[in-house]
Order: sequence, then structure tokens, then C-alpha cells
Amino acid sequence: MSFEVSRRQALMTVATVAAGALGGNVAVRPARAQEMGNAADMQILPPGATLPEIRFFTPDNKARTIADYRGRGVVLNLWATWCGPCVAEMPTLNALATAVAPSDIVVLPVSSDAGGAATVRAFYDSHGIEHLPVLLDPGGAITQAWQVPGIPVTVVFDRSGQPRARLVGGADWSTPDAISRVKALCGPDLSKAPAIKI
Repeated sequence: MSFEVSRRQALMTVATVAAGALGGNVAVRPARAQEMGNAADMQILPPGATLPEIRFFTPDNKARTIADYRGRGVVLNLWATWCGPCVAEMPTLNALATAVAPSDIVVLPVSSDAGGAATVRAFYDSHGIEHLPVLLDPGGAITQAWQVPGIPVTVVFDRSGQPRARLVGGADWSTPDAISRVKALCGPDLSKAPAIKI
């Protein structure tokens, strides 16, 4: 399954790729909030949709897969610190992580920065990102496996590991609408459901 993009998303992608091609040391002006999409822009995937399996890594080089989060909802975001739309949406992903944690949903931003964990930690420190893990995709293997045209890209997985929706381009994930859409796509947290008496 490949990712299709709108004209607006394609233009954002061109700017992102251009910045990355210049070595990632270019200061990219963050996108203004009105330039970002929102959760309503997500493409809902048909039942049974699949994506190639992926691996991403913790700072101590431990591999993780979506299957490691089975039973939890997952919002996986592909990003980099040199990507303007990524920088703009990262604080909103931080807010989303806080809002959905009680529902046992995790937000997993996976960085393709060449500088690895040190670059991501420095970005988190300078932008007040406190509720997101440091996760890495060395060499952009996920973008290649998923045939992603550029970043940011966000995919929402339900509790069985099924991809339910995706969005190419930045978005404000901190809105009540975005939070409720993510919760609905992930499904209810059955571990907190009341026991049925027979």
C-alpha cells in the first residue's frame, strides 16, 4: 500500500525534502498553525488494510515493532528535526500523548535524523517535549518500506495492530476533535471494561 498525497501535502513535502537534502543543518521556519491540517484530514483505511512490517529503535538500539504494543492503541509519527511541519506539530503530539495516555494509547514519534538520539533529545529539551519517547528510524527505512513521499506522516493503529487511518503532512493533534478521533480509531480499552457477571 502506498501513500497518496494532496497538492498541499505535496508542496509541504517538497520543502521538507529540500531542507533534508541540504544536510539537515538548515533552519526551517516552522509552519504556521493555519498551514497544518487536522485530524479530519486523515484517510480512513479499509478493513483489512495492511502496511509492510517495520522496525524502529530505542536509543540503546533495541528494536521495536507495532506488535510490541498489541492491546494498546498506537499513533506512529514519522518526523525529523529539520522538517518544518514536523517541528510545528511536535508540541501537539506531546499534548495528544498526555490526553490519550489514560486510554492506554501511545504516541510514538520515530525520527529519521542522522544525528540519532542526541539530536532528538536536544530538540525535545529546547521545545519542552516531555511526554514523548525517543525513537529512531536510522536511514529512513520505514519511509522506504511504506513508500512514503515525505514527512511528517502519521498512522493510527488499533489495539490489534491494524492500521486504521493515516495522514501525510502536519496536523494539530491537540484539538478535542483530534483526540476523540484517535480514541475512536484505536477502540475502547477493554482492560478497563467492567467484568460481566453471569
